[in-house]
Amino acid sequence: MRLAFFLLALLSLPAMAAEPALRPSARLLFKAPELLKPGQCVVYEEGGAGWVMTDPVYYLRGEVIKSEVRTRHVGRCPVVPGKTLEQYSREEFIRHAKAHPCVSENAPEREEQIGIVRIRVSDWETPHTKRAENAGRLYRGTFLDQKLEKSLEIELEADLLGLCEE
Repeated sequence: MRLAFFLLALLSLPAMAAEPALRPSARLLFKAPELLKPGQCVVYEEGGAGWVMTDPVYYLRGEVIKSEVRTRHVGRCPVVPGKTLEQYSREEFIRHAKAHPCVSENAPEREEQIGIVRIRVSDWETPHTKRAENAGRLYRGTFLDQKLEKSLEIELEADLLGLCEE
C-alpha cells in the first residue's frame, strides 16, 4: 500500500511542476477580487523615500476597467553591459520595466500567473528632474513611453495599486 501511495505521489510531481507559479498580484485577485472590481478608484504611487526629508510622492490615479489573472512567460531581464539599473538611460529603463517580471541571467525562465488590472487614467503627477529619469515608470508626463492623458488605458500588476482615499 505504501508503494502505491509513493508511486502516486511520484507521478503527480510533474503535474504540479507544470502549474504556473502564482505571483503576489495574482494571489491578490484570487483572495480579494472585490478590491479591484470595475469602477473602483485606484492609485499607483512612486517616491516618498526617506525619514526626515522625504522625496515627493508621484502618482497615477484611475478607475478599474477590468482585472484578470494571466499566465505569462517570465524571460530573462534585459541587461546593459557595464551599467547598474541606476545608470540606465530612460530608454534602457523602459525596456527593463516592460520586461518585468523577469529573471536574472542564471535563473531558469518559467511561466507565472500574474494579476493584471486595466485602468482608465483620470489624474497624475510626474517627476521632471533628470535624476528621476530611471527611478520609476512615471516621468515628465509619461507612463513608461506613453504620454499621459485623461482616459488613457494602461495595465499594471494588481499588487502595485492601492485604493484611492475618498
